[in-house]
Amino acid sequence: MADEPQIVLVTMAFEASDADRLLAVLANYVVLSRGHHGCINIDLTVSVTTPNRFVVIQKWASSEDQRRHFDSADMVAMATACDGLLASPPAFDLLDGLSAHDLR
Repeated sequence: MADEPQIVLVTMAFEASDADRLLAVLANYVVLSRGHHGCINIDLTVSVTTPNRFVVIQKWASSEDQRRHFDSADMVAMATACDGLLASPPAFDLLDGLSAHDLR
């Protein structure tokens, strides 16, 4: 499996206290982050079952790309802009993409 591409997935779940303002912050973050080196895709989703829960799903080409992104100015700006917009701290999860390869 050494020649298999490494895929790293990240989920970030946000419980909004101000859903409209948080949506604007997260949408801006997603658009900017899609241009980062190693980004395969970043999607912004909203929960159907939990009101005011937004989940960002990221797919990175490598763990180095993902770590570099988390240290980026866009990530820091998003985190700073979330101040006062969340009902609780965000939940992050880092996943290995066992079968997360694109079909195209």
